[in-house]
Amino acid sequence: MTVDERAAAMCARFPVHVSRSIPIYDTMAAQKDINLFMGFDFHEYVSITQAIPTKGRTFPNFRPDRSTIRPGEGYWVVGLDKNNDVVLTNATRLYDLSHSNFAEHLRSLKAFYSDPIVQAHINDYCACIAPTAEEMAGRIAYNGDLWARRDFRGQGVARMIARVTHRLSYAIWAPDFLCALVARWRVDKGLPHYPHHEPGGSILRLVEEDIAEDNWLVWVTGDELKSEVDHCCKDL
Repeated sequence: MTVDERAAAMCARFPVHVSRSIPIYDTMAAQKDINLFMGFDFHEYVSITQAIPTKGRTFPNFRPDRSTIRPGEGYWVVGLDKNNDVVLTNATRLYDLSHSNFAEHLRSLKAFYSDPIVQAHINDYCACIAPTAEEMAGRIAYNGDLWARRDFRGQGVARMIARVTHRLSYAIWAPDFLCALVARWRVDKGLPHYPHHEPGGSILRLVEEDIAEDNWLVWVTGDELKSEVDHCCKDL
C-alpha cells in the first residue's frame, strides 16, 4: 500500500477532524475500547473541542487565537469510542522559562495570552502563591484541558491519560517539570501520577473567558518523570 493509499484509508476509517493525527496505543485505553490519537495542530484541536456539546470552552493556553504554540512546543490527545465519537480530550504544551519561573509566568498572564497587554481584559488577574512555582524554571511542560465524557468518568480514565501524557512529554521534551493546575477536589481524590501538590497554584480570573478559579499546583520533576518512564519500559 502506498503512502497516499494509507492516508486515504485513515481518512475513510476515522473522522475528518482526527484524520491527520497519529494513533497511539495504551493497554488500558484498548481495554475500554478507546482509540487514542495524538496531534500537533491546535487549530484542529479547537475545532474538535468546540464540537463537543458537554465540554466547556478550551482554556486560552491551548487556543491559537489567544496563545501562540510554535511547532514542537505542544501536542494534544483525543480518545474515540467504537462509534468514533470523542470521549476524552487533553492537551500539553511546553513553556521555555529559562529566564523566568512558572509563578511569574502565571502572574504576568503570559501563560494564557501571547500578548497580555493587548489581549487581556483590564480586570484579568492571576495570583500564584504556591512556593514551588517560584522554583519551577527551565523547560516546563504544562498539562490541561482534561475532559472525559460522563459515561467514562470514574473508570480510571484520568489516570490513564496522565500515564500517556507522562510518556509522551518525556519522549518529546524531557522537561525539567511536568505540571498541572487542578481543583482541590481532584487533589482530595488522589493524583498518583503527580506526587507533589500545593495550594495557591492559580487564583485566576479571566473576564472575557468567564473563568474564575482557585486551583492547586500539582507536579512531577524531570528526574521523577525519567524514573517513571524507565520503570514502565522495564515492565514491557
